[in-house]
Amino acid sequence: MKKIIALILAGIMALSVLCACNSEDDNNKTDGKLKVITTIFPPYDFTRQIAGDKIDLSMLLKPGMESHSFEPSPKDIVNIQNCDLFIYVGGESDEWVRTILESDDKKPKKIIALMDCVDTVEEATVEGMTAEEHEEGEEKEYDEHVWTSPKNAVTITKKIAEILDELDPSDKKIYDENTRQYCAQLTQLDNEFRETVDSAKNKLVVFGDRFPFRYFTDEYGLGYFAAFPGCSAETEPSAATISFLIDKVKEKNIPVVFKIEFSSGKVAKTIAEPSGAKVLEFHSCHNVDADGFNNGETYVSLMKKNLKNLKEALS
Repeated sequence: MKKIIALILAGIMALSVLCACNSEDDNNKTDGKLKVITTIFPPYDFTRQIAGDKIDLSMLLKPGMESHSFEPSPKDIVNIQNCDLFIYVGGESDEWVRTILESDDKKPKKIIALMDCVDTVEEATVEGMTAEEHEEGEEKEYDEHVWTSPKNAVTITKKIAEILDELDPSDKKIYDENTRQYCAQLTQLDNEFRETVDSAKNKLVVFGDRFPFRYFTDEYGLGYFAAFPGCSAETEPSAATISFLIDKVKEKNIPVVFKIEFSSGKVAKTIAEPSGAKVLEFHSCHNVDADGFNNGETYVSLMKKNLKNLKEALS
């Protein structure tokens, strides 16, 4: 799979070279603003909370698009090569990024990989989960979803602010004050999650879906069962997985089975129905739909919705 991705990217990059001359003028700053590009929603939102309209900020992933299947266009590659700051996740799904950054073509002035900002953990397959098959000798995979912990979000935000300060010292005071205020919001969010879990009798959650919340559950001491790992490409769990999760929901009197955003919820509903459990959404913040994006949805607003649903799940 990696070889196929590399070949595809090589072809795209060859096209990007042809486009570069025509695109160069478009990518140069004409308004004096830093050009910042992120791959997905969390770093996009963290960055706009820090910098507001002081920068030219864009996100490669279109609202409503599934992040794990994203492939860059030649224009995307040219824009990345010509930006001041490029922020990506750094995991297995970003293999295409490494291909671009390891080339001899022009590179962004500064680059941030979210997974380099915090301590990472290996992908885990817990009891009952339908796991993906891996080739023998394949490298260990690390969980990419580092932003799902608000505490990690604070660390990442401070790193982004540090780089913006370096690139644009004239606006350092603005960036630093915005960062202080935003990190206070994230810390409050962290405290609310912690208080919710600490006061709950039940500390187990069930996902009838992919599970991109390892950093979240580790941070707050939650146990979990799920249908698939966080980056699984599978859509249909095994019969054994379904049976296992139904039994766990009944045995532990779990009131809520979670699904994630952009999911049909079909698997979660199948697991919830036998015991009368409710299906609710727990948003991973990978991306938002077009309405959410246009209406100003943020990482904090999404996580507050998660907090409300978590309280019900732990009741």
